[in-house]
Amino acid sequence: METETATHWLTDAEQCAWRTHLEVNRLLTYQLEKDLQPFGLTMNDYEILVNLSESDDMRMRMSDLAGATMQSKSRLSHQITRMENADLVRRENCESDRRGLFAVLTEHGLQTMRKVAPHHVASVRRHFIDLLSPDALQDLDKSLKPIAEHLRDQRGRP
Repeated sequence: METETATHWLTDAEQCAWRTHLEVNRLLTYQLEKDLQPFGLTMNDYEILVNLSESDDMRMRMSDLAGATMQSKSRLSHQITRMENADLVRRENCESDRRGLFAVLTEHGLQTMRKVAPHHVASVRRHFIDLLSPDALQDLDKSLKPIAEHLRDQRGRP
């Protein structure tokens, strides 16, 4: 067991950067979610619509969609049921694997995506992109890539 003296505590600068990151993450997620509310969507709904709209034949295996959206299969199943009730998606059996299911974007889901996407992009610009210079955006991207890569690698480990 690690002792208190062996803990490599964050410096003031590290603590400040960490807490700023957490605050920005929470506040930005809250604002983007709030901006989707008039359309009756959550960020999870929107992420599912994006994934399906960008996939071949606007369909994905449920297990792949769960991985892409970082949701448990159970949570995704409940989410898809709710979205089915709103006619945004439907489930279809997988011909090659009788146990597998696809989530498929409906025509109404595609129209919803087309209607909401410009508003969502405007929200992302207003609350994030336009607040940073092009150089700052490039620096941010460069700084965050190693973290994203590390965390993607960790996802594959037990």
